[in-house]
Amino acid sequence: MTAPAESKNEYDIIFVGGGTTACLVAGRLSRADRSLKILVLEAGPHTKDVAYHVQPAQFTRHVLPGSTTTKVHNGKPSCAVGGRALPVHTAQCFGGGSAVNFLMYNRASASDYDDWETKYSNPGWGSKDLIPLLRKAETYQVNGGLPSHGYSGPLKVSLGGHYDISAQQFVEIGPKVEKNRPSSDECNTMGADSINVFARLPRWIDRETGKRQDTAHIFIYNQSENKNLELLDGCRVKRVIIENRRAVGVEFVDDKIMRPSTDSALRTARASKMVVISAGALGSPAVLERSGIGAADRLEKLRIPVIVDLPGVGENYQDHMLLSPSYFVGPGIETAESLIRGNPKSEENVKLLERWNKDGTGILGSNGVDAAIKMRPREDELGEIGPEFATRWKDFFENAPDKPIVWMKGSPRLPATDLAKQLGLPPTNFLSGSYFVTYPDCRGNAHITSDDAYAPLEFDSGFMTKMSDIVILRWAYKHSREIIRRLPVYRGAVPQMHPKFPEGSCAVTTEEVSPVDLSSPRITYTAEDDAAIDEYHRRTGEPTLLGTCAMKPRQSGGVVDPRLNVYGVEGLKVADVSIPPSNVNANTYSTAVAIGEKAALIILQELGINTL
Repeated sequence: MTAPAESKNEYDIIFVGGGTTACLVAGRLSRADRSLKILVLEAGPHTKDVAYHVQPAQFTRHVLPGSTTTKVHNGKPSCAVGGRALPVHTAQCFGGGSAVNFLMYNRASASDYDDWETKYSNPGWGSKDLIPLLRKAETYQVNGGLPSHGYSGPLKVSLGGHYDISAQQFVEIGPKVEKNRPSSDECNTMGADSINVFARLPRWIDRETGKRQDTAHIFIYNQSENKNLELLDGCRVKRVIIENRRAVGVEFVDDKIMRPSTDSALRTARASKMVVISAGALGSPAVLERSGIGAADRLEKLRIPVIVDLPGVGENYQDHMLLSPSYFVGPGIETAESLIRGNPKSEENVKLLERWNKDGTGILGSNGVDAAIKMRPREDELGEIGPEFATRWKDFFENAPDKPIVWMKGSPRLPATDLAKQLGLPPTNFLSGSYFVTYPDCRGNAHITSDDAYAPLEFDSGFMTKMSDIVILRWAYKHSREIIRRLPVYRGAVPQMHPKFPEGSCAVTTEEVSPVDLSSPRITYTAEDDAAIDEYHRRTGEPTLLGTCAMKPRQSGGVVDPRLNVYGVEGLKVADVSIPPSNVNANTYSTAVAIGEKAALIILQELGINTL
């Protein structure tokens, strides 16, 4: 790690952003050729050996007020989300999302990557190419001998150090409620056999140490002896320097939040071989636009000289719509809430830490998200969803049996203290029946408002603007509720965290204090009830993000080609989760890893470095 004042000015490769993909690529390149002079610039802090990064259960700290490891982007107020200006958290630290996320090991379906190759003209980006790279990256500590998994890679994947009782019940009871949806001990084969099965979830956690598996620790922090790999924190990139249509360096400033005592003078670093933008789905398009690459009319209005007219920059924003109806639970639920919110030196927390330090197990060695199902409707269930979904089903889902329409889980809600306080309740634990639409039909966009690197984005998430998405969420709510209310730990719905059903409706959240019988009839919903569910989703939904520098043909709104080159500029690539041209049915860490491994191969090939 290098202090900004000590950094050099001339490099072979500069990475703009030190997130998930950047750390992986920089680490792979550095190990392949230690003579390469590589600079990684990150606006946020270092994460090396910081407890609330490496201890899995502390992940919620990163979204609490005052966090320095995430940045909040507020979307434009929209009636589609109840008039809210929807906040989106993005990682801002070394390791990016892999250092602050929920540690979910959740892989895409093979057809997701095949779509990238066939539908969007990206040779070399299909599942046959990317699955071997995913295997290369991981050591799967869950089930042995599976052809879709790797067993000798640097990133460890395990079941974590704790299995909550509510999740155990979710896997046990779920198949009894959802007929023809059995339980399974494997849900990440990337095939149709991973759909419609209840399963315990793997996590990006090393079974032996209980530590988070982020790309900063696994790929770059273990190369501290390599003086040609420089990692600068607290450095915010303003723009890429482009001369004669070639990227030759970057301009950056010390981040005023990380380094408030320093001046704001622009500094430069030169790159003799290439610049790789890896600033995330909202950061990467912003850097491109400040560099003069984007829609000409937009840049001209901001008085930014146009280098390349590329209208696709900042477009094609996609997200997963997460909803989390909550329920009261009986005794037996264990969480790390006391450590997150309480006195770390209390007797309870000292014991938690001692156990984790000893063998990596216990609550601290888990993310609390232990079980889930990727659900796809059977033919006889399509009518439940409604006619608004018919075209979407036929065009996108029908002929892709490995594509689910919703992801659903049952596990403790964290952080619970804040929720109890908001609801005027004493401290207690809650069960969350969360779900998200796996392939939203809606699209949004994100663009700069000036050439100032600190200026807020003009951000429209497009969230919940398509009825084909709304009806999926409605269907998911009904199925999730039927499962949760039959779990032995269930003690009733939290009324404030559910739809406001009309008085007298059968769907009203009653004061149940015990689970209903497995044979009890399902709740019947009216059209008015459906409207209440939709309204609830609009006012409570939360997004994740992907896809604002799409890898597809330029004439189709693409920003980069299959070699990750930005159209119209030499020596400039984008490598992060902004490049997927279409969504994946999973949390994005695995996809970021696949992109990183592919990017490393591409760059090594172009540099003529033999990796065999």
